[in-house]
Amino acid sequence: MLPPEQPLSTTDQVQNLILESADFEDFLNELARFSAHQMAGDGDDALCGITLLRDRKAATIGWSSDSAREVDEIQYSLAQGPCLTAAKEEREVNVPDLFEENRWGPDYAAAVASHGLRSVLSLPFNLHGEAKAALNLYSDAPHKFDERAVKRAREFTREISQALRLAVRFSLHTDSAANLRATLESRTIIDLAIGIVMAQNRCSQEAAVAILTEASSNTNTKLRDIAKSLVDSVGGVGSRTHFQEPGKRQADQSA
Repeated sequence: MLPPEQPLSTTDQVQNLILESADFEDFLNELARFSAHQMAGDGDDALCGITLLRDRKAATIGWSSDSAREVDEIQYSLAQGPCLTAAKEEREVNVPDLFEENRWGPDYAAAVASHGLRSVLSLPFNLHGEAKAALNLYSDAPHKFDERAVKRAREFTREISQALRLAVRFSLHTDSAANLRATLESRTIIDLAIGIVMAQNRCSQEAAVAILTEASSNTNTKLRDIAKSLVDSVGGVGSRTHFQEPGKRQADQSA
């Protein structure tokens, strides 16, 4: 007789989420839904959002539902609220009842309560310097997050911090790779344009760069856009564009 299967630990379940998710965004949303389910308890429903602070900007990077994202974004519009406080100051923030809450002024509490919510719990993640983040839990019941629930949420947040840290690091590298790719693509367009100007004007690379730079300045157009326009025109798209050295242009106009 086979021994009964042991329930998976939180860490094992999060690892499965990583393996089964289609991409980074899908994993974060699944993590938020998993967190909401784990923290709800007693068959109740709960909302969950994951807030990330990076480069002085806040964003919800994972949400259990559209409602969770909407109530998170209330804080960003007001530049204050429990999840921002939890992330920035790296401390737990418990709002037992929004009807009795005034730490962030009346606007915040009233706006979140208008979604039918009564209590909020925000806990910081330990990302070891990667960025700052917080797990935001919302319930339609007042005093939902009692001492026992807070302890469970604290342990849960600690268990999934490593997975979120890896996800954020992956995101940072993905953003850097995307920026590098865009830079390289832009550089390629500019290099092609320089070669075209060199061929058209039979001039040096330095002179070709000066011609494109002057055209960019005179038309108040980004250098990359000038370069793309030239490359497209030579490729047969639109009318042909020909940039000349200033001295040659003046000589042609006076001829």
